[in-house]
Amino acid sequence: MAVVELTKANFKETIENNPFVIVDFWAPWCEPCVNFTPVFEAAAANNPDIVFGMVNTEAEPEISEYFDVSKIPAILIVRETAGIHAQQGEIGAPALDKLIAWARDYDMTEVRAYLAQQSA
Repeated sequence: MAVVELTKANFKETIENNPFVIVDFWAPWCEPCVNFTPVFEAAAANNPDIVFGMVNTEAEPEISEYFDVSKIPAILIVRETAGIHAQQGEIGAPALDKLIAWARDYDMTEVRAYLAQQSA
């Protein structure tokens, strides 16, 4: 699956309508961000069951402010509408692959119970 550009118009819908989303917060002036883009795109190609989205913090500052992203690049992993991991700073392909494996194996039982309690 291709990487999706996430904006105010589609961010919430993307999170709510997909069980597994990985978000990359970046900016065009950020060299580590630009260098990370091919790594992120390769991970998206290798994991077609996951939605990979990119938020340009320059064009969409409200999204990064909402998630308190103060340093880029930054990654947010969302499963079943719940953020289960956030990381700011540079990351390489092997570390991203390990994060994806960890997120796949993450036990969502407590998260589901919490979300059910909140919606009751």
